[in-house]
Amino acid sequence: MDDAGSGAAACQTGAMAQRFLTLADVTEELNISAAQAYALVRSGDLPAIQVGGRGQWRVEASELESYIQRMYAQTRQRIEAGDFEA
Repeated sequence: MDDAGSGAAACQTGAMAQRFLTLADVTEELNISAAQAYALVRSGDLPAIQVGGRGQWRVEASELESYIQRMYAQTRQRIEAGDFEA
């Protein structure tokens, strides 16, 4: 088998990064409660979609990373402004 064929097989077996995360994945990644993750989605701070017949929430991995980067930027701004808890 050539290299191109083995790469395709690797993608099919899960070696490719997961595009969508469940809210449980988000809670684990951010180390927050399920209620906090749901509140982030409901408020629009963390964009998500509902899929399937039961309306399960899914967050795109890139959106979670964007959220994390925004939180880092906001934290830096608060620190620079002297508005933080010691």
